[in-house]
Amino acid sequence: MISGEEDWSATRSWVEKRLPAGDRIGAVARLRGGWTSQMRRLDISGPCGSRSLVLRSFVKPFYLRHAEGLLTREAGVLDLLATTDVPAATLVDLDATAEHCDHPSLLMSLLPGTVRLTDDGAGLRAALLAGQLVRIHGVRVMGETRPRDYQAWTAPERVTPPGASGRPGLWQRAVDIIRQDPPPFEPRFLHRDFHPGNVLFAGEGEEIRISGVVDWVETSWGPADLDVAHCSTALALLHGVPAGMDFADRYVAAGGTLTGEGPAHLYWRLLDALAFAPDAEKVAVPWRELGRADLTTTVLTGRLEDYLQALFDRYA
Repeated sequence: MISGEEDWSATRSWVEKRLPAGDRIGAVARLRGGWTSQMRRLDISGPCGSRSLVLRSFVKPFYLRHAEGLLTREAGVLDLLATTDVPAATLVDLDATAEHCDHPSLLMSLLPGTVRLTDDGAGLRAALLAGQLVRIHGVRVMGETRPRDYQAWTAPERVTPPGASGRPGLWQRAVDIIRQDPPPFEPRFLHRDFHPGNVLFAGEGEEIRISGVVDWVETSWGPADLDVAHCSTALALLHGVPAGMDFADRYVAAGGTLTGEGPAHLYWRLLDALAFAPDAEKVAVPWRELGRADLTTTVLTGRLEDYLQALFDRYA
């Protein structure tokens, strides 16, 4: 058992029954950087050689309630992506209802590479992110392979502005925008949680490349603008407002198509940004785990407010 974690003997037994005869789990390590679920790397050895798998388990009460839908969705998406050029994990097995495991779990292959969150090289990585997102939006689906329609992650009545904000009018203006009906859009296949924390990179300098895209539990059907908005907000919080404002341009330059330059696109950008209010805790915690201790509540709150203003300056 990993230090500080609950017993997972039933889950471990379930995994080992899915391995080829003679293969066993050796070292186990917790993978950092996640918020919704507990992630483990399982090092496997035996007659079939050495390799590693990844085990996702939902343990928090909120996600336990939704685990069956989330994990079943991810399993289906991984199967779908196996026939595309999107670098996603290979599904090994699924126990979405914890029939055999201690918690609802999904077992998949380990992708190469690491999450890169440093400011150094952020521009080059952003260009790669934009190109990858265009390719994700190009995945063709039909009938039963089409994911669920997108869901908004906030609503006007749920937005909580920072308590010490000196710009309450800015927040009210943003909330008023998302009170409107969503603009018309041409639906696409969306990752729905595409940001630097869910993308793996390999190589260094000019040789850097994307080696994997992870966390497909929120995959949806909706406007490309929403995926672009989510990555843009994350980049603004992680690297500063200009990085967030540049991403849509990088996406278009890579061949992507957005709703437009004006209020229609602004709606999607604000719908995403306001879901991070007031302090971006859901990304701040895992990012700090991955070494970005500089991303304090004060820093992130300030960047989020400045980002809202920049969106109005450009798109309103």
